[in-house]
Amino acid sequence: MAAPLIDARGIVKSYGQVEALRGADFMLRPGEVVALIGDNGAGKSTLAKILSGVERPDTGTIEIDGESVAFGAVEEARGAGIETVYQDLALCADLSPAANFFLGRERLKPGLLGLLGVLDNAAMRRDTRAACERLGVRLRSQKAPVSTLSGGQRQGVAVARAVTWARRAVFMDEPTAALGVLQTQRVLDLIRGVRDSGVSVVLISHNMPDVMAVSDRVEVLRLGRRVARFETAHVSMEELVGAMTGALEQGNDV
Repeated sequence: MAAPLIDARGIVKSYGQVEALRGADFMLRPGEVVALIGDNGAGKSTLAKILSGVERPDTGTIEIDGESVAFGAVEEARGAGIETVYQDLALCADLSPAANFFLGRERLKPGLLGLLGVLDNAAMRRDTRAACERLGVRLRSQKAPVSTLSGGQRQGVAVARAVTWARRAVFMDEPTAALGVLQTQRVLDLIRGVRDSGVSVVLISHNMPDVMAVSDRVEVLRLGRRVARFETAHVSMEELVGAMTGALEQGNDV
């Protein structure tokens, strides 16, 4: 089997008297979709925030491609090739898809105009369109604010942005929440496209049909610890729910 891309061990995180993570482990291999599941309060979002640089663990170790890391900020995780699609998408509603795509990474015109700080909007729109088309995301307009796009299109912009800048992995927090059936299918297709492009995906979700449909493996958290992990092809939805609730204490060690 391939060596882990991300290997986190013994992650502990407390907020005052609340222990969000109590020695959690997590592992992601290159070129796979791993679903991170658990009931409310299991520690999923906290672990994802730590692995993507939003939070710092109290104790524990994180290795990226076998090298120990200690992210102190989101920018450091991004520097390591890890991007995140947040549940709220983190898009600026009044900006265009291209402006959101290059937010904080704006491209300047070549030559003197660039030295004067003039943005190369045409190039940014062109590259945004190309990135979206690679993932099958069709946008009504490259100039209209993202607030005018459908939920699925906004999701597509956020995913395409993350995939374009990610070199190693993308975390997706509840990417199909509040989406309709057709939009959900489009997002699941996007996730498959991301994996096929060579970028690993961590899917954080409560939606068991989505987990079963798109993941290669599942890691289960309960009460701040990883209690099970499975190959999706060899597990039932009932077993996943049992691991989440404690009815099934241990999954396949894969």
